[in-house]
Amino acid sequence: MPQPLRVLVVDDETDVQFLFTQKFRREVRQGLLELVFAESGEEALEKLRGGEAADVVVLLSDINMPGMSGLDLLAEVQGEFPDLDVYMVTAYDDGELKTTALQGGARGYLTKPIDFSTLKEEVFGIE
Repeated sequence: MPQPLRVLVVDDETDVQFLFTQKFRREVRQGLLELVFAESGEEALEKLRGGEAADVVVLLSDINMPGMSGLDLLAEVQGEFPDLDVYMVTAYDDGELKTTALQGGARGYLTKPIDFSTLKEEVFGIE
């Protein structure tokens, strides 16, 4: 059986973990997906550096968070984990912010509320 796709979701809103767990419960149960959560950019970096999030291949990060912003996290990840696919998530459909994120190395820019079927197919490659 192939390894599950490990995804690190970074968001300071605690309901995001519940939402992702609910939306992807079948894929997790089937062993297609493994979700790891962090509530800040700093916590995400700790998990990546400490090995708790080893083998993560996709990182989804909110942009607006207290402390380290998602864009700051993106810059850190690009420097330390260049093979990681980073997608920025925001409640604001802002063209300038999107350009900044993509020029900073993000693979994509998603707006809230997240379209989970698109996320599943286009980002995770799960049908």
